[in-house]
Amino acid sequence: MRTIHKFLPNCLRKYRRAAGFKQKDVACILGLKSASMISRWENGLCLPKLQSLFKLAILYRTMVDALFIDLRILLREEVAQAQRRYQQKRSGNQTEQ
Repeated sequence: MRTIHKFLPNCLRKYRRAAGFKQKDVACILGLKSASMISRWENGLCLPKLQSLFKLAILYRTMVDALFIDLRILLREEVAQAQRRYQQKRSGNQTEQ
């Protein structure tokens, strides 16, 4: 089930802009040395650490999952498919016994 997405879809840029911040502002507030990490997060190249995610959600006045709602939707479907396969496999094993 471990699907690795090439880019991690997110709404970080949208929320940052709506809050009126520049990338360098957010980097400074989070204690990062440069805005390049904010750019990498917004472009979906990597994920922020958990603590940074919560800080972003607080700064942007939203919930963590709202920042990654598109990724959440993709993952929810992956989990649902895996769960269906598991249940089918499990029900198949029970009828064989």
